[in-house]
Amino acid sequence: MNQFKKTAIVIIGWIFIGLGILGLFLPILQGIFFIMIGLAILSSRSEKVRFFLKHLEERYPITMNGWSIGKRRSEVGSNRVEGRRISPQLEQ
Repeated sequence: MNQFKKTAIVIIGWIFIGLGILGLFLPILQGIFFIMIGLAILSSRSEKVRFFLKHLEERYPITMNGWSIGKRRSEVGSNRVEGRRISPQLEQ
């Protein structure tokens, strides 16, 4: 079951990135929004994605400040889904 969850998370992350790429060309979808959601999902599983996001944080610190707040919130939600204990600092 644990391997199934890991595979499902990777597939969902790539689906969001695919939707984001489509959204760059279609006016109906918000491309950047879906790409960022996909990267947030994949960053929990991929070292390359984490490195890419760290590079973006260093290059665009003001823009990525909102990203880090959203990432923290998504980690709390991910921990709840996976049944792990949540540290009090992350919940705030």
